[in-house]
Amino acid sequence: MTTATYADLHVHSRYSRATSPACTPEGLFRHAQLKGVGLVGTGDCTHPGWLSELSEKLIPDAPGLYALRPELRAAAAADVPEACRAPVRFMITGEISSIYSRGGRVRKVHSLVWLPSLEAAAQLSARLARVGNVLSDGRPILGLDPRDLLTLLLDIDPGAALVPAHIWTPWFSMLGAKSGFDSVEECFGDLTPHIFAVETGLSSDPPMNHRIRCLDPLALVSNSDLHSPANLGRNANLFFGELTYPRLLDGLRSRDPAVCGGTVDLFPEEGKYHLDGHRSCGVRLEPADSLARGNRCPACGKELTIGVLHRVVELERGQSQSQASGKVRRLPYRHIIPLPELLGQMLGCAPASKKVATAYGRTLAAAGPELPLLLDADAATLAGLGELGARILRVREGRVVRQGGYDGEYGVIRVADDACQTTSASP
Repeated sequence: MTTATYADLHVHSRYSRATSPACTPEGLFRHAQLKGVGLVGTGDCTHPGWLSELSEKLIPDAPGLYALRPELRAAAAADVPEACRAPVRFMITGEISSIYSRGGRVRKVHSLVWLPSLEAAAQLSARLARVGNVLSDGRPILGLDPRDLLTLLLDIDPGAALVPAHIWTPWFSMLGAKSGFDSVEECFGDLTPHIFAVETGLSSDPPMNHRIRCLDPLALVSNSDLHSPANLGRNANLFFGELTYPRLLDGLRSRDPAVCGGTVDLFPEEGKYHLDGHRSCGVRLEPADSLARGNRCPACGKELTIGVLHRVVELERGQSQSQASGKVRRLPYRHIIPLPELLGQMLGCAPASKKVATAYGRTLAAAGPELPLLLDADAATLAGLGELGARILRVREGRVVRQGGYDGEYGVIRVADDACQTTSASP
């Protein structure tokens, strides 16, 4: 039987701003088991303090991957149900915020960096310290063009990779409406062939990205961008076989279905920049409605925050027929509603409530970790979960009600209540 591994390769540590103090190697290890995530990015690999902690707590495992030291695992997983206990590996990752000028415009682009070793990450940190302050934030803000960052990465280690992060976010991304570009090539120029994947972000999903032809040669990856370990795996990737760092990158480069099983995505409407809007006025608009109003708030007349869907529509309309692609190899994708949200909707309380936490722990103890339950559990397992199992099936079928997020306000995805009337089994 082929090994399947869920991977979340964009996270943050406690050294990043506005993050949980639980964003430690032990905290990520614990939640990875609860979620069923077998490969976790370290995040923040350019921060000297975090690098030091990683060097103390991780040991080499498979080629280019690491594991938590054995003596730390028992305490980290002390309250993890037996049904969830499984190996967890780490890959060295980070994120750089580039704010710079090009072509007479201020550009703000975030990039993921993936590295094959802690030693390469230490070299990158030292080189970036000559450019700006790498101590102030786990995700440093630097006046460094992403193209130059890519050059630097490849000079340090040819096995390093740059993946444009959450490429549609309005203010801080490669294709963002506020300060991005209109194509991958416009951003990276002659180094474009070194870009083999892009990150969709929480406000877009693969079908939205499939509308843009300049993305056709690239693999799509989805990650949580977590600031709390509880959000691990809300977006993720599926890989097959025994993973190593080189095999993972080679699989993505070729979009090899023997290696890459595609992405796990929130419904994009849940993302906080999916639709256009003006949060101060409570105005949420579809792109056509915004365009009809000149992209101005109908309540106050101020400029709307243009969402991801609007930007996708804009770039799609600007494509020429000469950009038409031939047959494109696409990876699969599946949508989820995270288990705490499903339980909260079912129990009538907040996902972060104590009642949901109790139900969550009981469910995992009975049925195993979250992502395999939501995505892979068979009909018999789901039937044993009563109403919760019926809700999971409905999500798999896409039978949900969607209220899109806008202007920094998260959207809401719900399973229609009338779809889930079944014999109830208390979670």
